[in-house]
Amino acid sequence: MVFSFFSNEQPFSLMLLTSRIILGKNWENTTIKLEGAFQVKRFRKWIRVEPGNASIPEELHAENEENAELTLDLNQNEMTFRDIFENCSDINFRKICLDGQEKQLVIYLATLVNEELIDDHILRPILDNAIISAGSTKQSSNVNEIVRQLLDGHAAILTGTDNKAVLVKANGVKQRSLEEPSSEPVIRGPRDGFIENISTNIGLLRARLKTPRLKMEAVTIGSLSQTQVVLSYITGVATETLIDEVRERVKRIRIDAILDSGYIEEFIEDLPYSPFPQVHSSERPDVVTAELLEGKIAILVDNSPFVLMVPMTFWTGLQASEDYYVRWPIATFVRWIRFLFIFIAIFAPSLYVAVTTFHQEMIPTNLVLSIASSREAVPFPAMFEALSMEIVFEALREAGIRLPKQIGQAISIVGALVIGQAAVQAGIISAPVVIIVSITGIATFAIPRYNFASGIRLLRFPILFLAGTLGLYGIVLGFLCIVLHVASLRSFGVPYLAPLGPITVTSLKDILIRVPIWARGPRPLATGNSDSVREQAGQKPSPFREGREGN
Repeated sequence: MVFSFFSNEQPFSLMLLTSRIILGKNWENTTIKLEGAFQVKRFRKWIRVEPGNASIPEELHAENEENAELTLDLNQNEMTFRDIFENCSDINFRKICLDGQEKQLVIYLATLVNEELIDDHILRPILDNAIISAGSTKQSSNVNEIVRQLLDGHAAILTGTDNKAVLVKANGVKQRSLEEPSSEPVIRGPRDGFIENISTNIGLLRARLKTPRLKMEAVTIGSLSQTQVVLSYITGVATETLIDEVRERVKRIRIDAILDSGYIEEFIEDLPYSPFPQVHSSERPDVVTAELLEGKIAILVDNSPFVLMVPMTFWTGLQASEDYYVRWPIATFVRWIRFLFIFIAIFAPSLYVAVTTFHQEMIPTNLVLSIASSREAVPFPAMFEALSMEIVFEALREAGIRLPKQIGQAISIVGALVIGQAAVQAGIISAPVVIIVSITGIATFAIPRYNFASGIRLLRFPILFLAGTLGLYGIVLGFLCIVLHVASLRSFGVPYLAPLGPITVTSLKDILIRVPIWARGPRPLATGNSDSVREQAGQKPSPFREGREGN
């Protein structure tokens, strides 16, 4: 026996193979008691339910009906989509009646489309028997594909004479305007930054690289979010091995939703337990363009303004985009300042603790007397002083970030001054520790890449414990562990210390120093492919050249 029924406006057909079935209020929670098997038909597909099942199986859900197709029955198609989008208040079904009969049905999600565009360029042309003036259209008969397009900001036009729906792009989600990224400010350089719209971000890259060799491969990730992820690279510059590796790592991600590019980063990095990031991220289109020109691959994620770039090296974390917009001697000097500051950021508190606790003979007499007098009333050892101040400093930094901008900076500065001064006067903390911790904090701010600086901040604490227990021997041990770890670290097959380890002489021009643009030479060997020429040789500026008269 076969019969049909509706449960909460959801159509079912059942072929009974037993005499006892008890149906609950909702089909998802249907209680079934039976002696034999029975079959359920949903979306024109019969599914067999074996004895003992307590509920209708998960495969009855519309989102799992991969092969569900539209029919020529407009009412049945409408019921199918009403069933899928049940309890979705923003779904709209616009029926169009011509000659007193329902001929067409327009379906769209009001929160994802521009309703003025729907009214002016879809509904009105249909009523006037005119051509739909939409920018992008396509056809599909697959129910799941139509659902995905509706959730992507399309409108679906269904008719009773064709089992294919016309999908019209009508995106209307509000987005913020282009502005300079607050996390990567520059004095000289472009002022635009990526936003949460992936199409806009792709356009920013296309505007800088006007070549068909700039490829954009789209992948959809997330069973619920259906997030669009785009792999961008330059053909002939990025190696095929690297492209295949990135493509394979991204496509094997299985997750319900991607909320930010940070999700992708954690899935594709080589060593997830390392404090050093192996994936570079940036909000600046000029930074991403420069990395693409070096043979790297950019990963753009919809709804995220941060673009990922791989592979990443240790030196990438110490380079700023502004290095290439100012004169090269200045950029080289600033780069060496960063090299110094990264050592200060890791080892300054540890050196103070080790020297004052175990190696006082290494300090000049006058300085020893000064430190001893300042610590005379302090009841805690040097390691506890430094550790407590570091924790307070990190708390003030975090508070400054989380508080509203109007008071965040004031709280950070005033809090540090008040707490530091009060602690010194109360005899809880010595003045040298406050100075050391302040210098260490300034050193971390000089590191241009935030995710790289975060790893450096984390390393201070284990080194501080080693210094407090083993003195300088502990610092040397910690330094060796860091060097060995960084030397063994790889990012998508590229050594983290490349081109310094292993040494590639031609690529050192952009690591320890920043040579002039006209003297850079070929692309880095670790990432660049056969097209290694960036600028032709012989372009060094000069006041006079042969064949040209001087003034």
